[in-house]
Amino acid sequence: QVQLVESGGGLVQAGDSLRLSCAASGGTFSSYTMGWFRQAPGKEREFVAGIDWSSASRYCTDSVKGRLTISRDNAKNTVHLQMNSLKSEDTAVYYCAASRLSMATTRREYNYWGQGTQVTVSS
Repeated sequence: QVQLVESGGGLVQAGDSLRLSCAASGGTFSSYTMGWFRQAPGKEREFVAGIDWSSASRYCTDSVKGRLTISRDNAKNTVHLQMNSLKSEDTAVYYCAASRLSMATTRREYNYWGQGTQVTVSS
């Protein structure tokens, strides 16, 4: 069983940056693909970015390419989401998730979830 706890959310202005963190415990962190999802009010939870166990493969949805970057530190059991040039449409609750599958991008492929952290971008 893996426990995930997100942090780093907040209220920022459009154009600002934020760095989200997710701390994992209770499992072999380095064996999991890690991902970030987000859910805006009234919308479905959507995939944002993923990273494989070795950081060799990083992938993200088209809408965040060039602005959001995922990284991980297996020694510290953490995964991060660096968010630059934030837009109002990035406003959402951001969730960290762990998957036993490589290149996972859908909710059903992820086995463990954090509680989420709110990111609000004001324009």
